[in-house]
Amino acid sequence: MDKLQSHKRVIQGKVVSLAGNKSAVILVERKVVHPKYRKIVKKFKKYTIHDETNQAKVGDEVLAIECKPISKTKSFNLKEIVSVGV
Repeated sequence: MDKLQSHKRVIQGKVVSLAGNKSAVILVERKVVHPKYRKIVKKFKKYTIHDETNQAKVGDEVLAIECKPISKTKSFNLKEIVSVGV
């Protein structure tokens, strides 16, 4: 089953808000090298993910997997909750 889904992106982030029913907004942080100064800087991006069972809470660390577009902004499904927040 994993070989069929190997081309799908998996992102890990922290839930920052619940965006209505069956939706959550996660903040994904990545570290990149600055092209001019060669310093490692943090870049952030927010993704709206689909949470079918409304199990994600604010502060949780979650994994989301890419899927076909569910709405204008949702293209990721909740895969699992890595750690529960406070």
